[in-house]
Amino acid sequence: MISIIITAYKEDKTIGKAIESILENKIPTNYEILVLAPDKQTIEVAEKFSKKYKKIKVIKDGGEGKPSALNLAFKIAKGEILILTDGDVYISKDSLSKLLEPFKNKKIGAVSGRPISLNSRKNKFGFWSHLLTDIADKRRKKAKELNRKFYCSGYLFAMKSRIVDKIPKETLSDDGLISFLIHSKGYDIDYSSEAKVYVKFPTNLKDWINQKRRSAGGYNQIKQWTKKKMRSFSKESSGIFQVLEYPKTLQEVFWTLELILFRLYLWMIIFKDINLKKKDFKEIWVRIDSTK
Repeated sequence: MISIIITAYKEDKTIGKAIESILENKIPTNYEILVLAPDKQTIEVAEKFSKKYKKIKVIKDGGEGKPSALNLAFKIAKGEILILTDGDVYISKDSLSKLLEPFKNKKIGAVSGRPISLNSRKNKFGFWSHLLTDIADKRRKKAKELNRKFYCSGYLFAMKSRIVDKIPKETLSDDGLISFLIHSKGYDIDYSSEAKVYVKFPTNLKDWINQKRRSAGGYNQIKQWTKKKMRSFSKESSGIFQVLEYPKTLQEVFWTLELILFRLYLWMIIFKDINLKKKDFKEIWVRIDSTK
């Protein structure tokens, strides 16, 4: 049995499509879908599906953030494999079977899906989203080929249950921490580029900074907790040539140079946030409205 966990918050406009995309998948085993949300609007939409499909369970979480919602889901889930995704994304029709295939290898503890940008490449922020997701896809493929460690994408990934039962409620990068814990327990992480998850990315600079601050800053938080090397400015800088090779037009070249400058600015902000224990969780974990 597998448990498909959807965490959501004020995503009544997108949760229906997220659920429908899962129901459209041919799942080769018995399964349950757990939808966790703290707000009335999202729960009401999800309950329309749960009344029609017995496999769907809707749970009201305490509204303390995604890590707390995941901890609740870990307690409730019955599956031997957990598939984690969000209420503001949707998956391709064969994503779930592609995620499950690698678990035939007992060494595999988790499998990451591939985020695909829904944004238009014809504007700056849309181009940035395509650049970053396409390069992430290439890097995960390369890491898999070379048998190097890499981390799951929080938009869609599967993992064996009971490897991780709980994460700190102030965790900023739940996918990063869970991936680290899976590696630390001796399991490998696989990657399926065919397990596609469609994501809307930020469309303005404020939301872009807030989202990247949370994700990249979250890796610094994990570094503090574990004393292990994580994502860093130096590691990111090493991929600069790959970034510069991506643009196809003169306009995209200018956008790429802007992206590099704003990534530098982002790391300056992260360095200021380095002692995250002094930061309130809600100060950094802010809602990114333009992705909804």
